[in-house]
Amino acid sequence: MTDFFLIAIIVLIFLVIFQISKASEYVSILKGEEKSRKQNNKINGFFMIAFLIAGLIGVWYCNKLYYPKTLFTQGAASVEGKSIDTMLWITIVVTGTVFFITQILLFWFSFKYQESDKRKPLYFTHSNKLELIWTGIPAIVLTVLVVFGLKYWFKFTSDAPKTAQLVEITGHQFGWEIRYPGKDGVLGRKNYKLTNPAKANPLGVDWSDAASHDDIHVATTMHVVVNKPVKLVINSQDVIHDVGLPHFRMKMDAVPGTPTTMWFTPIYTTAQMKEKTGNPDFTYEIACDQLCGRGHYTMRGVIIVETQPEFDAYMASQKPEYYKAFPDLDPDKVAVNDSTSKSVAQNIKK
Repeated sequence: MTDFFLIAIIVLIFLVIFQISKASEYVSILKGEEKSRKQNNKINGFFMIAFLIAGLIGVWYCNKLYYPKTLFTQGAASVEGKSIDTMLWITIVVTGTVFFITQILLFWFSFKYQESDKRKPLYFTHSNKLELIWTGIPAIVLTVLVVFGLKYWFKFTSDAPKTAQLVEITGHQFGWEIRYPGKDGVLGRKNYKLTNPAKANPLGVDWSDAASHDDIHVATTMHVVVNKPVKLVINSQDVIHDVGLPHFRMKMDAVPGTPTTMWFTPIYTTAQMKEKTGNPDFTYEIACDQLCGRGHYTMRGVIIVETQPEFDAYMASQKPEYYKAFPDLDPDKVAVNDSTSKSVAQNIKK
């Protein structure tokens, strides 16, 4: 019933608009086309100024209302993110200035130069100077902005510093898998044909590669060290995803079969950001910035930025994925079995 009333209201609105337009036509015929047109021009000119004032007030109000809710107020949480913020502010200032100038002139000219018997319009078909101004200047400004963007892009996607922490992140519908190298600092090789979650190998790690035996694999949550560069090796197991790190101002596509990389340097721990934002529940988010299916909205991960001792303690508490796949080779289990065997042997001797 609600849908019926909604459709009826929409139809009624169209009928009212149609009747008003027809009434306007009849009035113009009665008054005379020319006189009616001049009156409409004056009314439209007044509305142009009214819309201009209302629009500027709306822009100011929306900015006041929504700006505090943006990530701009928190500031970038990485060294590289600060450069992105600077570039974005420059872009906003340039484009915002052009927007206000052009829109104010548009509405003002529509009001000031409306039809008048006291003024004769000037027509011209071409102006080389005008063409040069309105194509040349924007082209130069946009080229400068693009060059700045490319400069930062090449920096973030270039080789990371040698001291960078290495982390692999793999996307799939609809979650993230995180892998860290062990003490050797090398990630073991993978082969998608070996992917088998049922056998504790959801990433398709090649266990014949000795470098994979100390790799740590966890889901959803990534741990990184504050003030230390982090190099992300990004993969996808199914469709195109996108590793979006809004607080760090970074993002990179996760493409099936084609690993991508980027690096950044976090400058605030999670604890510091909780204090800075006044939000005890603050978390650094890993978002998927590429529509990847109907469960896309659930594809969310968390980054915990911590000190080096805290990170070392976390890594020490994790068990390599190799021993989850081959529990009989787990040194801790072997040690327990040896201890049990010795205890049984001693009891037999007694």
